[in-house]
Amino acid sequence: MKLDKQQILNALETITVSGEGKNMVESGAVQNVITFADEVIVDLVLSTPAMHIKKRAESDVINTIQEHVHPDAKVKVNIKVNAPEKPQIKGKNIPGIHNIVAVASGKGGVGKSTITANIAVTLAKMGFKVGVLDADIYGPSIPIMFDVAHERPLSVNVNGKSKMKPVENYGVKVLSIGFFTQPNQAVIWRGPMAAKALNQLIFDADWGELDFMLVDLPPGTGDIHLSIMQSLPLTGAVVVSTPQNVALADARKGVAMFQQESINVPVLGIVENMAYFTPEELPDNKYYIFGKEGAKNLAEDLEVPFLGEVPLVQSIREAGDVGRPAAMQTGTILETAFETLTRNIVQETVNRNENLPPTQAIQITTMAGCSAVNK
Repeated sequence: MKLDKQQILNALETITVSGEGKNMVESGAVQNVITFADEVIVDLVLSTPAMHIKKRAESDVINTIQEHVHPDAKVKVNIKVNAPEKPQIKGKNIPGIHNIVAVASGKGGVGKSTITANIAVTLAKMGFKVGVLDADIYGPSIPIMFDVAHERPLSVNVNGKSKMKPVENYGVKVLSIGFFTQPNQAVIWRGPMAAKALNQLIFDADWGELDFMLVDLPPGTGDIHLSIMQSLPLTGAVVVSTPQNVALADARKGVAMFQQESINVPVLGIVENMAYFTPEELPDNKYYIFGKEGAKNLAEDLEVPFLGEVPLVQSIREAGDVGRPAAMQTGTILETAFETLTRNIVQETVNRNENLPPTQAIQITTMAGCSAVNK
């Protein structure tokens, strides 16, 4: 038995790929047909990776050839998927800002803003140029933590345009919606208005040259998060959680948000805050009030880096309340904890930039980054 190639093509013109109007030959899905005696090899290229469509196409080709050409034909179908690249949520680059890291949490009250502030001052201590964008529109606390709650950004002229100059303290540039509201004023805005305010803080500001911009996101996975990811090309994200199961459940969702196919922001790792409590009078004792190593186990489960743990210490809260982040203390377990955490974030950022394509040509270029990691 010898099969005719043209006869096979004529048969394939009678069927279509599911969801497409043209027949398989006319649409270009049939790339090649090869015959060897009673054997037929058909190469198909489909535009969708959906398994049910691939199975349907394979079945249709086999049945059609056996029905219209020869019932004993031995048909093999090779399917290659050439799906069009899906659009991803990517923002436009800001000249001079090399790495933009979002600090997020699935749940409120886990100390995300405190972690952000302490990472920022630690990066500054290491020699980096650092900025913090307080994107927590409805609960901006960064101005209090940097002791600049009563400051107001100045207007400066940059290339003929009027821009906001971020408020600076401890070597960190800060912008927050809190600078433009009264202490007793609630921000009651819908999503579009909040997004517009954030865009002004981002693009109408003179940030200058920054090695790192940290974005303090609000809790959850909502409209503000999408607005930030549409506005800024995030280098990566850090997720903060306590070891408690209730917090971990939401932290898992926070990681999943960044890993969504349309978002695809690399997760640099998970931070475990309030990991344990050590009384001053019993320095060798550790009490795991919120559970033990919950965030560490979550990081292993999700196969993302575990960046470090921060103990539950009264002076962290006191330092945040008076506007002098605890990482600025010297010779304490807190300084050590935040230095370890920050070095790991820098290292994961370096790894991300070496192993993944840049969001917008973003990479660490300063020698300070290397010295911070190797310190």
